[in-house]
Amino acid sequence: MRVRVHLFARYREAAGQEQVDLDLPDGGTVETAWKAVVTRHPQLAQYRPFTLFAVGHDYVEADHILKAGDELLLFPPVSGGSAPLGGGTTPEDIFAVVDRPLSPDDIAARVDDPGAGGVVIFSGVVRNQTDGRPVKFLEYEAHAPMAEAKMREIGAAIRARWSGVKRVAMLHRIGRLEIGESSVLIAVSAAHRGDAFEACRYAIDTLKRTVPVWKKEHFEDGEVWVGLQGG
Repeated sequence: MRVRVHLFARYREAAGQEQVDLDLPDGGTVETAWKAVVTRHPQLAQYRPFTLFAVGHDYVEADHILKAGDELLLFPPVSGGSAPLGGGTTPEDIFAVVDRPLSPDDIAARVDDPGAGGVVIFSGVVRNQTDGRPVKFLEYEAHAPMAEAKMREIGAAIRARWSGVKRVAMLHRIGRLEIGESSVLIAVSAAHRGDAFEACRYAIDTLKRTVPVWKKEHFEDGEVWVGLQGG
C-alpha cells in the first residue's frame, strides 16, 4: 500500500525534503513507516525518542495501523504530549494560524459580548534573549490544519469547563517575527473575571503542549529549533 509521509521543521531540513512516498505491506504501522523513512534518511534516527506522529488531525501511537492513502505526519516535539479534549465551540469563536501581525485591540473587539463582565487577553511576545544569548529574530512554522483543529478542541474544552465563558479567540502567527512582536494572542470573554482569567491561562498552557507549532531562534552565531533534543 502507498502512504505519504510529511516532514516538518528540523526533520524537513535534515532530510532535505518535505514529503516521502512509501510502499508498505498491508497492515503496516506508524513504526513501520518510521523505519522506512529512516532507511532513506538515516540522519533522522536520532530523533525517534522525541517524535510525535499524527494522521489527519489526530495524534497517534507508533502501533497505529496505517491504511492505503493515509498521510502520516512526523512532528518534532511541541512542548509535551497531547490529550483528547471534548465539547463544542460556537460560530463566534475564532481559531486561526496567520502570517500577519497580531493586534490585541482587534482580538479584544472580536470577543466582545454584552453579557461579558471581563475580557482577558494573553499576548506571547518575542523577547530579545534566551538564557543571556541575544536573539535576532524568530521563525515560527505550523501544520496549520491540525493546529487550528487542536485550538478548536481547546476552545471546546474551555466551554465545557467554564459555563460563564462567552467567546474565545486564539491566533498564532507563523513566519519571521521581530523582537517585540506577538507570536500568539488568546482572548476570552466571560460573565465573571475569574472564569476569563482561568480559561485564558488554560488555553495558553494547553496550546503549548498540544498544538503543532515550532519555533526557530536566530542568533548572531547560529540558529536552533526550540524544544528539539538530539542534535
